[in-house]
Amino acid sequence: MIRSVDHIVLSTRDLERCLDFYTRVLGMRLERYGTNRIALRFGDHKFNVHPPGFDAGIKARVPTPGSLDLCFLADRPLDEVIAHLARENVPIEEGPINRTGARFTIRSVYVRDPDGNLIEISEKA
Repeated sequence: MIRSVDHIVLSTRDLERCLDFYTRVLGMRLERYGTNRIALRFGDHKFNVHPPGFDAGIKARVPTPGSLDLCFLADRPLDEVIAHLARENVPIEEGPINRTGARFTIRSVYVRDPDGNLIEISEKA
């Protein structure tokens, strides 16, 4: 019944820090649409971003910044990702380490975004 994910909503405490991290550090593209709507695009996917006080109408019962645990597949070798994170002064909390992904074994590093969400960045092992 379910084929794929269309988008995920990312709630943030600090919009500017959030947008800076996802665009500068992770290379996502900022998109503004509709009335004061914000999205972060990467590949065929996007995050809709909800800053503090944003009323989206229907939403999660308790939208909470810092509650996500996300895994991304990198578009470059993980060693290049690690070097980029070092240049951006983003500490790696764990890794590189092998994990079981949705389709294959992955080699991953873990970092946190400004809201404390756990971000896993991976390559096929």
